[in-house]
Amino acid sequence: MSDPILIERQGSFAVGGTVLTSPGSFDPYPIYPGPAGQTLHGDHAYVQFQIPPKARRHPLVMLHGGSTFGKTWESTFDDREGYQSIFLRRGHPVYIVDRPRQGRAGKMTEGATFEPRFSEQATFCVWRLGVWPDYFPNVQAPRDKEFLNQLFRSQFPSLGPRNHEVTVAAMSALFAKIGPAVLVTHSFGGIQGWLTALESTNIAGIVAYEPTQFVYPEGELPAPITSADAMVASITEDLEVPSEQFARLARIPIQIVYGDNIPVAPSPHGGLDLWRVSVPKARQFVEALRRHGGDAEVLELPSIGLNGNTHCPFSDLNNIAVADAMELWMNGRLLTV
Repeated sequence: MSDPILIERQGSFAVGGTVLTSPGSFDPYPIYPGPAGQTLHGDHAYVQFQIPPKARRHPLVMLHGGSTFGKTWESTFDDREGYQSIFLRRGHPVYIVDRPRQGRAGKMTEGATFEPRFSEQATFCVWRLGVWPDYFPNVQAPRDKEFLNQLFRSQFPSLGPRNHEVTVAAMSALFAKIGPAVLVTHSFGGIQGWLTALESTNIAGIVAYEPTQFVYPEGELPAPITSADAMVASITEDLEVPSEQFARLARIPIQIVYGDNIPVAPSPHGGLDLWRVSVPKARQFVEALRRHGGDAEVLELPSIGLNGNTHCPFSDLNNIAVADAMELWMNGRLLTV
């Protein structure tokens, strides 16, 4: 049994968001009055935080991917310690974010129609456990039904329109509230992390796990890397930003991390070809950052002897070793003092 985790302070709060007011005058007498004169608070982020005693200077802010919520960073799908506990034990304050319109931040100011989506076997492939129903031989994941049950139940769709501006506003408000911190992103959270770093001056470093989209200065957008699967193009579409904004991003140390079982040649499986496209795109992004004076790198985990990692390396069976690699990188940038 592990030693107890010491926590000096913990809690949760909403941050960012907007307030709308319906025209008219509020009538307080009916139990269910109409909207006239009433307000609607929405589009905020939900943040859960824990701070250990004698905490390190830079908190870790963890932003989930597109089809999940803050659960991403808590315990693993097979009930081991996730990044939240691993880094608390190492003295890091940890802030776990649910982005606006998702998870515990589901209250929104725009209407949407939600339809149940049958997509779990596709997730098995996109998250690189294997090609359903077969696992990759070396995959760092359990192979039992309860693991898959927990993984599939951890997914959470956006309840409203995905809007970068809404998320960036909430994330920027969070960094303004807590001060300098290291941003840790996953998958779709990557693009929103880059965009937040263009707005906030309190991001001390970024570790991005398996992003698919990147930003470039105006005029430097590279040609797209094509895939036979049309959906890959939309998932990997990059954005152009003003050069002066990109220069701010280049001042932040950045590490981009990918796992294993990523094809190097075009794959007939769109869920795998997504990653065949994303890794060289990440290298192009790093080259652009370096051209502008940045400290950036792509870490492919097999290159340091960590094999079999999925789209969620921080939750895999070897997640402590993956966390060690992140800690080592942060140590080299004086982000763990």
